[in-house]
Amino acid sequence: MARTAWDSTVGKKTVMAVSGLIMLLYLVAHMIGNLKIFFGAGEFNHYAHWLRTVGEPFMHYEWTLWLIRVVLVVAVVAHAVSAYQLSRRDIKARPNKYVHRKPRASYATRTMRWGGIILALFIVWHILDLTTGTVHSGGFETGKPYQNVVDTFSTWYGNVIYIVAMLAVGLHIRHGFWSAAQTLGAGSRTRDRALRTTANALALLLTAGFIAVPVGVMTGVVS
Repeated sequence: MARTAWDSTVGKKTVMAVSGLIMLLYLVAHMIGNLKIFFGAGEFNHYAHWLRTVGEPFMHYEWTLWLIRVVLVVAVVAHAVSAYQLSRRDIKARPNKYVHRKPRASYATRTMRWGGIILALFIVWHILDLTTGTVHSGGFETGKPYQNVVDTFSTWYGNVIYIVAMLAVGLHIRHGFWSAAQTLGAGSRTRDRALRTTANALALLLTAGFIAVPVGVMTGVVS
């Protein structure tokens, strides 16, 4: 039964929608946490430490954080695999290109595939930069996330990579949220306008919230 549901187009779209919403919830929480950097090194470093002690003493040190990471990895993989398979299925169903392109298609819709690739590459870079310190520009210091963030956004390429990725996030959410709502049956003629407005607002809020951090470092507000 589960296998049949997964093999269907509707099943794959549902997996994409649910996994996308899980990642969206994480992004909202992650953005709020990132903004704590504007309250100083003490506040930001304390928040980073708190993430590793959530659930203690029932959960051991970092167990909750690793649980969140596992859920996110599963969501990202499920989302990517579903998107790839749906794309391949769509190509097989329409092997010949349309004679006339659809000019009404939005920019976000046309770039969802490339946006996903950009975000996948960014996730790898982001982990190697601020989690493991492998590609970090300065002297990576474990337990000092505030300084590590400032180091990253003190370089031009760190800012370019991050800002481009966050713009891709905004475009992805703008189209993805509305699409997920349709897949999960929340869309209707009366609700479509509200859903599109919500999608636009979420995309703008998250993009601005994430980009505020490198802009804060570049302008000296965060130093």
